[in-house]
Amino acid sequence: MKEQLSQAALKLLFTEARTYHAWTQESLPEEKLHQIYDLMKWGPTSMNTLPMRILFVKSEAEKQRLAPAMMTSNSQQVLHAPVTAIIAYDEKFFTHLPELFPAYNAKPLFENNQKLSEETAMRNGSLQGGYFIIAARALGLDVLPMSGFDANAINESFFKGTTWKVNFVCSLGVGDSAKLYPRGPRLSFEEACKII
Repeated sequence: MKEQLSQAALKLLFTEARTYHAWTQESLPEEKLHQIYDLMKWGPTSMNTLPMRILFVKSEAEKQRLAPAMMTSNSQQVLHAPVTAIIAYDEKFFTHLPELFPAYNAKPLFENNQKLSEETAMRNGSLQGGYFIIAARALGLDVLPMSGFDANAINESFFKGTTWKVNFVCSLGVGDSAKLYPRGPRLSFEEACKII
């Protein structure tokens, strides 16, 4: 086996990482957004499809545009977070396959099969979304992934005329630990896993 991460690193990424609903006033420079992407892009996807796309919403005007598409308190999360990432996937991800997957010509496999293309984009885009969360935590940031939103409203407002579609929304910044909610429980191995 390869060397594993230190306990401190595992705490940062998993066991002591929390979902934040309130943020400090610390700003988030664009350089940090580049660092997140440049780290998470190395996570594996099937056939190196890499369908995830990210729209970072940072300006006050764009936050005001996104907030109405969010459900209940999620709109306030968008307005108060330093940055909110709209994690999307590209329906036409396969146009990049000749470059990303030169082993053989896989483009026609997806180009001519809409169901396979949609499933691949959503599944692998979601996988990359997980890498995004871990990369942000690894770089010292806190995250709030959200699925409470009107997908049609976001697609119409931000992605109309493109091949991008929203998957989920994730606010990020430096969380205010004084306003953390109690941590929710997790299922045990026995409740969630089987070995056969």
